[in-house]
Amino acid sequence: MSVKLGFIGAGNMASAIIGGVISSGKFLGVDVLVSDFMEEKVAQLSAEYGVRSANNIEVADGANVIFLCVKPNVYDDVINEIRHVVTANKIIVAIAAGKTLKYLGEAFGGVPKIVRAMPNTPSLVGQGMTAVCPAPDVPKKDAGLVLNIFNGVGKARFLPETLFDAFTGVAGSSPAYAFMFIEAMADAGVAHGLSRADAMEFSAQALLGSAQMVLTTGNHPGALKDAVCSPGGATIAAVSKLEQEGLRNAVIQGVNACVEKSKQMAL
Repeated sequence: MSVKLGFIGAGNMASAIIGGVISSGKFLGVDVLVSDFMEEKVAQLSAEYGVRSANNIEVADGANVIFLCVKPNVYDDVINEIRHVVTANKIIVAIAAGKTLKYLGEAFGGVPKIVRAMPNTPSLVGQGMTAVCPAPDVPKKDAGLVLNIFNGVGKARFLPETLFDAFTGVAGSSPAYAFMFIEAMADAGVAHGLSRADAMEFSAQALLGSAQMVLTTGNHPGALKDAVCSPGGATIAAVSKLEQEGLRNAVIQGVNACVEKSKQMAL
């Protein structure tokens, strides 16, 4: 039986996943059903990727793997609407923060196979990082299918649900911190005479390249930092000032705040 994907909600994350799996050639547009109360979003995806428009019940009935890509506050309403057509052979993938496997299992009456996933927004450009946690009763083959789908929009890893809050702080929400860092560097560049466009490009590319060095070399970020810092040079002067201003501690405290908030949202 061929796998059909269904997306309830057609926002940025759903669009990223759809674009990734179709661009990778793993699925065709006709294999994807999409619903959203904003019909123009579905129309745009249909025009770009050839996906099929449907309502929530049609998505749940016609797809094997159903992604719930709606805001957490409407999960109860959506689940109540589709529950009667969600059978035991279907896989439900929930990507909302705070919606635990326990909540999802109870909400669906223990019928379908439940997988919790936490992607981040760089999935929009194929550079996402996603944590995936299947419920204990989900077969390895089905869990692997979901992991493979998220690998189509970046990297994905199985992670215990107990670490999802930590993942949210370190990867799920951290693009916001990175954007702040890029913006701050660009502001400084503009203050020293660079054009805004140049300052943004230089800052973003420097951060992108630095991240790729960590992933490619496998070296500790501290060692890579040390390699840039010549004795008595400009870089070590900047590093010293950043330490003096508390950059490292500010980042740690920001991640801690995110993790604690994520824990409070759990259902």
